[in-house]
Amino acid sequence: MKDNIISLENISKTYYTKEKETLAIDSISLNIKPQTITAIIGPSGCGKSTLLNIIGSLDKQTKGNIKMSPNTKIGYMFQSDCLFPWLSILDNCLLGLKIKKELTQEKKEYVIKLLENYGLKEFSNSFPNNLSGGMKQRVA
Repeated sequence: MKDNIISLENISKTYYTKEKETLAIDSISLNIKPQTITAIIGPSGCGKSTLLNIIGSLDKQTKGNIKMSPNTKIGYMFQSDCLFPWLSILDNCLLGLKIKKELTQEKKEYVIKLLENYGLKEFSNSFPNNLSGGMKQRVA
């Protein structure tokens, strides 16, 4: 684990149904170092999303170990935007902070600044159905 922020050791994932079992990923090992960009690429159905779901703690591996350095934070972008259609763009962006009870005026101002940086500030009070697909991805 030394010098790595994330270390995957022989990660495997099998999905089970009544009829069959499907091996989604098999014995993947990977080390991610600080301040690096790591790309996970491959054809459709090869297990990229499964691996990212495991790293992001959205799914559990069947076998193998994951080690993360202390205070490592994982950000995850879903393939679909997953915005709540009844919340404004600003409220969608603030939702995580509200749930964690970490919303402060300073953090709200920071989120508004991020919306400005991504060219979305003028849509803060709009709803997701008023945005293009690319704009929804930026909000997400």
